[in-house]
Amino acid sequence: MKLNIRLLIAVFSTCLFVGEVGAQRENWSRPFEGFQIIGNLYGVGSFDLSVFLITTDEGHILVNTGLQDSTQMIRDNIESLGFRLEDVKILLTQQAHWDHTAALAEIKQLTGAEIWATVGDARVLEDGGFSDPHFGGRESFPPVDVDKIIRDGEVIELGALHLTVHHHPGHTEGSSSYSMVVNENDGRDYNVLIANMGTINGGKRLTVDPTYEGVAEDFLNTYRKQKEMDVDIWVAAHNSQYNMHEKYRTGQTYNPETFLDPSGFIRAIEELEQRYKEYVAEEN
Repeated sequence: MKLNIRLLIAVFSTCLFVGEVGAQRENWSRPFEGFQIIGNLYGVGSFDLSVFLITTDEGHILVNTGLQDSTQMIRDNIESLGFRLEDVKILLTQQAHWDHTAALAEIKQLTGAEIWATVGDARVLEDGGFSDPHFGGRESFPPVDVDKIIRDGEVIELGALHLTVHHHPGHTEGSSSYSMVVNENDGRDYNVLIANMGTINGGKRLTVDPTYEGVAEDFLNTYRKQKEMDVDIWVAAHNSQYNMHEKYRTGQTYNPETFLDPSGFIRAIEELEQRYKEYVAEEN
C-alpha cells in the first residue's frame, strides 16, 4: 500500500507540473523587448522567463537562457541594446530547470562561452535534467558540459565587474543568486541582486520522504540569508516574481530607480516563507 501511495503522489505531481507548464508556457515563449534594469544589467528574456545580460568592457555574462527555442529572441534583444551575443564570455544559471537552461548548449556553441555552475546544479546540467531529484528520470533539456564550479561567496571577476555568488538552495539543490554594486551617474551606489526565490514546486516533498536530503533546511536557510541581505534593487528568474510588468512598461525611459524595491524584496520572501510553513503543515 505504501508503494501505491507513493506512486499516486508521483503521478499527481507530474500532472500538476504538466498543467502548470501548459498554463504558463505562452508567457514563457512570448517575446518581450530588451530593457535596461540598472547600470550594466539588462533584461533580455521573454515576457515571463528572465534572462539577464551583465555587460563589461572585457565581454559579457548571460544569466539563464529560457526555453530551447529562445536563442534568436535573446540575440535580438541583446543587439537591440547595442551589444553582441558573441561577446558573452560566461554563462550562469539560477536553477537547473529546463525552462531556464534549455538554450544553454546552443548558446555555448555559438559563443564559445564557459558555463559556470554550483555543485548541486552542475550534475543536472551535464545530464540534461535526468538527475534532478524532483523532475528527473528523463532528459528534459540538451546536456551541457560545465567548465567551472562556483561556490557560495565566490566573486566572479570580468573586466571591472565583481559579481558575488550566493548559494540559495531549495528550489533546486544548487539554486544560486548573484549580487553586485552598481554606481550610477548621480554618484549613488545601488546594491543589486539577481535573486533565486525559494518557491516550492507542486508535489515537492519537504519533511516526509523528502525530495532530497536536507531540502526543508535549505529553504529555511535561504529565506533567512536573503532577509539578512542589504538589497536596493532585485530581479528574479521569472518576471512575475518581482512584479516586473508593474514596474516597467514597453519603451519606458530609463531611470535607475525604476526597480528600486527593498521593502518588496523582504515582503516577497516573507510571503514565500509563510507558504512554506503552510506546505509543511499539510505534509504532517
